[in-house]
Amino acid sequence: MLVQQIVPFQTVLEMIESLPDYQQENLIGIIKHRLIEQRRDSIAENIRMAREEYVAGEINKGSVDDIMKQIAQ
Repeated sequence: MLVQQIVPFQTVLEMIESLPDYQQENLIGIIKHRLIEQRRDSIAENIRMAREEYVAGEINKGSVDDIMKQIAQ
């Protein structure tokens, strides 16, 4: 079982600052890559859900005015 340890943000920053420059740069690249992957996964999940809603007929179509009229009802 994985136990997650909470480390204060300032402690993490100090740990990173203690690394050599090249390791700090590598860490930045790794974090950027992981954030991109997380965003990509989130977009893919949103697309999957939208397709399911479309197939189920749960999508409202129309202009902004049409949708605003539906909301006002």
